[in-house]
Amino acid sequence: MQIVRTILWIALLVAILAFSFGNWDKQIDVRIWPGIVWDTRVPALVIVSFLIGIVPMWLYHRGVRWRHTRRITALEQATSQMAAPRADDRPAPTPAASTVAEPANPVDPEPDARS
Repeated sequence: MQIVRTILWIALLVAILAFSFGNWDKQIDVRIWPGIVWDTRVPALVIVSFLIGIVPMWLYHRGVRWRHTRRITALEQATSQMAAPRADDRPAPTPAASTVAEPANPVDPEPDARS
C-alpha cells in the first residue's frame, strides 16, 4: 500500500512540475480585496489553491484518526481486563474430591496380636 501512495505522490509532483514549466511565463493579477492586488504566476496560484484545499481536510483526517485510535485503545484495554481476571479476583480453588470411596461406618481394624 505504501508503494501505491508513493507512486501517486510522485505522479502528482510530476504533473505539477510539467504544468509549472508550461505556464511559468504567464503572469496574472489576483484581486484579494479592493485595493489589494496580487501579481503572481499561474503555477504559484495553482499550488497555493491546492494547499488551501487539502490542508484543512488533512488536519481533519488526522484528528479523526487520532480520536479513533484512542477509542480503540481504550476498548482493547477494557476488553483485556474483562477477559482475564487478575490473580486477586480469582476464587480459591476447591479441594478435589477423592476418587477412593470411604465406607460410611468404618470397622475397627483387628487388634494387634503383640499387645
